[in-house]
Amino acid sequence: MKLLVVAVGKARRGAEQALHDDYARRLAWPLRLVELPDARAPTSDERKRKEGRAILDAVGTTTLVALDPRGTALSSEALAERIGRWRDEGTGELAFVIGGPDGLDEAVRSKAALTLSFGPATWPHLLVRAMLAEQLYRAQTILSGHPYHRA
Repeated sequence: MKLLVVAVGKARRGAEQALHDDYARRLAWPLRLVELPDARAPTSDERKRKEGRAILDAVGTTTLVALDPRGTALSSEALAERIGRWRDEGTGELAFVIGGPDGLDEAVRSKAALTLSFGPATWPHLLVRAMLAEQLYRAQTILSGHPYHRA
């Protein structure tokens, strides 16, 4: 299975990027990161709409998982089970999307097969990328029976 991460905003070199890259390298599943520019618009709603269109264009018909604090908080085991089910059903690619500072447009949220939350706290977007890469690696290890996950 292939993984696609579509994120609004450009990563800068730093600890968060290094952590993301470390977990991405560990994955047996290929992971591709697509960075989209922050939209330029006078209002938050217009920015979200523009970014939402760009996200949906980048994702296409791929199964979409939206990262949003209003989503469902899943344990690592439950996320692994969901990813394993998609894999076993023949899903060839999963797209995880991270919105810009204003969040995700409703058009993106409504297309999502899962809206995933890393909790109610606000996290820096670059840290969310690293947390997502770690959880994807953890899901892979859970599904393969690897001892990395020792819950």
